[in-house]
Amino acid sequence: MTLQQKHEKLKSLFREMGRVAVAYSGGVDSALVLAVAHSVLNGRTLAVTGNSASLARRELEAATELANTLGVEHQIIDTAEVASPDYAANPVNRCYYCKTELYSRLREIAHRQNLSHIVNGTNMDDLGDHRPGLVSAREAGVRSPLCEAGFTKQDVRDLARQLGLPVWDKPAMPCLSSRIPYEQPVTPEKLAMIEHAEDFLIALGFRQMRVRHFGDSARIELLKEDLPRFYRENLFEPVRQRFLEIGFSVVTVDPEGFRSGRLNEALSSGGGGK
Repeated sequence: MTLQQKHEKLKSLFREMGRVAVAYSGGVDSALVLAVAHSVLNGRTLAVTGNSASLARRELEAATELANTLGVEHQIIDTAEVASPDYAANPVNRCYYCKTELYSRLREIAHRQNLSHIVNGTNMDDLGDHRPGLVSAREAGVRSPLCEAGFTKQDVRDLARQLGLPVWDKPAMPCLSSRIPYEQPVTPEKLAMIEHAEDFLIALGFRQMRVRHFGDSARIELLKEDLPRFYRENLFEPVRQRFLEIGFSVVTVDPEGFRSGRLNEALSSGGGGK
């Protein structure tokens, strides 16, 4: 199918659904789902964002701003996955417990507001990755209209750009817990350290990066093309000083640069780190 045909299929799916609650993070996938659903259903679309210590404040603020721009009703609900021992233990299926909590709350909202379907932003490319949250979605009866319409990640970005969504080229930004290696406990304190550290790098102009949390050590991953600037502008020392203030004792920069999904690569090779 062409992109236009997939777009028409997506709109047709929403017309059939009638009233939807969108699990909305503010990323390009769920933003596209929300925008297209709203264009078809108008007032019969509700955006719901789960708020917890694992979500960076900057991401919540950006999601809220975009929902307001689209003119969509937006509910922010407090979720308690970080308080769950199953989640906090940080097993390889950590995301399952997070999504189970979120979708349980969404089902309550959908029932209360007479919304016939809950939808998420899963696309076709997500199906080949390590995604325990997909199991939770199936169990909760959550639909993935982007998958049903055949959208790849590139399709999502292309259509989002055509529709003028400002997040069309926004880098993927998974939850802060993903910076902590599996089997190392997730705590609010660690998540806050990661958030403050990444906020500092963003303020320096690094748009796509990760700060990995290894006990008292921080490992910075920048795009390879950003590494020359990082060293040319002598940014390591001010970054190190800020990270020490945040609570890290050791700060390193990964010479291999940033690569999304590193943790899952380690899983496939039998390792447990990122």
